[in-house]
Amino acid sequence: MGAEQIVMTREGYDKLKVDLDRMQNVEMIEIAKRIATAREMGDLSENAEYHAAREDQGMLKARIDALKDKLAHAFIVDKSTLPTDQVVFGSKVKVYDLKFKETEEFELVGPGEEDYDNNKILASSPMGQALMGKKVGDTAQFQAPAGVMKYEIKAIR
Repeated sequence: MGAEQIVMTREGYDKLKVDLDRMQNVEMIEIAKRIATAREMGDLSENAEYHAAREDQGMLKARIDALKDKLAHAFIVDKSTLPTDQVVFGSKVKVYDLKFKETEEFELVGPGEEDYDNNKILASSPMGQALMGKKVGDTAQFQAPAGVMKYEIKAIR
């Protein structure tokens, strides 16, 4: 069995493609220039800039490979075809926090689209997994750093 599919929207996929393009065609070239400049300085055994640039190159290559793998396993979801009566990938969910007595709204998104400042959470996160499949009136419960969280589903759109 190969790697699992990674569910994402077209927007998320396109954003990751832009990131990959930048890493391959801008950042990699900058690092190559740093390596070439450092090589010209002579003795590589004691050349800290050369070793730092080579290390950066290795880390960037690993990030590029991971992103290529993620894109290769992408499964693009058309949000317009998803059910609206239960929480699914792409849903916007209004919840009532039973612990803190407040209402919040979250959107369940794929890799590259998460934005915690704007309540866009990964569908694969503990919270996302707890909300998945729930209907209005259901309670979702999950373990968070702040303890066990309980949300009552108020609306799905």
